[in-house]
Amino acid sequence: MLGRRERVETGDVAVDSSVMLIPNADGTFRLGVELAVTLPSVTDPAKAAELVRTAHLVCPYSNATRGNIDVALSANGIAV
Repeated sequence: MLGRRERVETGDVAVDSSVMLIPNADGTFRLGVELAVTLPSVTDPAKAAELVRTAHLVCPYSNATRGNIDVALSANGIAV
């Protein structure tokens, strides 16, 4: 589904996620998430980053949490 709009074969996509509690200066906490996406069939780093960026923009969960959670993305080991 990740590459469907771009008509790119992505293979078996894997997403490893980490969720963190990040302290604020006032003693409260906010959430942070790291999403490491592996696209085995996409060897071009720029194309992999573009696919992950686009997926993040249209993802319903990302849209629901945008601005409320710090998110760090990577595609095939490279930060997006």
